[in-house]
This record gives sequence, structure tokens and C-alpha cells, in this order.
Amino acid sequence: MSYYPLFFELGALRVLLAGAGEVGRRKAADLLAASPQSLLWLDPLVEERALPENLRGHPALRYVQREAVPEDALGCGLVFAAADSRAVNENLALFCRGRGIPCNVADNPREGNFIVPARFFSGDFALALSTGGQSPALAGLMCRELEKWYKEKYEALLKLLGRLRPLVLAGGGDPARHAELFRAVAQSELGDALNRRDGRRAGRILRRLLPESLHQRIEDLLHDLY
Repeated sequence: MSYYPLFFELGALRVLLAGAGEVGRRKAADLLAASPQSLLWLDPLVEERALPENLRGHPALRYVQREAVPEDALGCGLVFAAADSRAVNENLALFCRGRGIPCNVADNPREGNFIVPARFFSGDFALALSTGGQSPALAGLMCRELEKWYKEKYEALLKLLGRLRPLVLAGGGDPARHAELFRAVAQSELGDALNRRDGRRAGRILRRLLPESLHQRIEDLLHDLY
């Protein structure tokens, strides 16, 4: 089975989560951090007061202490089957597959129609990595190693490019030239200069690459990055 990677914007989606065990709690935290329209969270055994306090007060959350049934998935844009009951997870998966509802099954990923990759976030940067469900543990290890590599090499450069982009676009002109400029900055030695906290070198690189009209903004672009 092959998977097509996507990043979902959850603001307009109703989400169903079955299961409030360790896996369910991790998923609930991640889902609520992405600000869904609503999250219906179901578990027959766990009382609401036993949930983590930082999750209980979220305005998008509705927690009900009962077993999930397939009909709970109606109208949902995403479903996560992480219940302790194999039958509950299987029934949710079958119901969702027959209606084209994306469903992730924690205890049998191939029973669902999408999986959740290992991932990390740093501001607007997000990295997701998957082994196709074969080894989540290995995916997690690789993701942690990539996170360290990214933060050492690219975190400051991404912040600078985020500051530069609106300045360039506000000046108008040819979009193709803008793309060429962004590529030149990204592929330059600027990232190395920032990692080495060499502000003078970083300034020289920007003066060489940027149009003269932006030279006066170089100090602002480099602020607190080295």
C-alpha cells in the first residue's frame, strides 16, 4: 500500500476520536493544537475529570463517556479509532471506508485509509516522515534526528526567508524574478553564516543577493538571528 502525503487544515472540520487511553490522549493533544472546528472524544471507561487539565478546557472539545459507534462518524471530516476495543476500531474503520471518510486506526493502520506520520514543528516549518506503517518507532527516531539537523542548519534561515518574502512581494515586479531571488538566498552560504553567528558575513551575502532597494532592511532581516 502506498500513501499520498497531505497537511490538513482542520479549522472547518469536525473530528471524531474514539479512545482516551495513552494513544488517544496524545492524538487529542495534537488535534486540539491544530484548532479543529470541533472534536468529539469518546471513551466508555475514562471520566472527563481524569483527562489532562489542559485538554478539558479547550473550546472545540466535547467529551462524552460512552463507547463510540459507527454513526458518530457521520458528518466528520476525520476519524481516529484509538479505542481499547478491537471491535470498536474495526467497526469505525469499515463504516468510514464505505462512506469515504478518512479514518486512522491506531491498532491496525492498514485497516484505516490514512496513517499519521512522525513529525515535528518549528514555527511555520513542519516535517513529516513515514515508513508506510511498517515501523513507527524507526520513523520517530529518524524524525528526531532530522529535527536536530534542521534546527542546527536551517531554523534561522527559514526565519529570515519568512521576513524577506513580504518585503520582496510588496515591491511588485515579475514573480519569476522573485522566485529566482528566493532560490538564490536559500541556496547561498547565508544559512552557514547564520549558524556560525557571523553577522558581518551574513550581511555581505544579503547585500550581494538583494536588490539595492532592500539594503536598508538588511539589519531588520538579521535581527536576533545570530
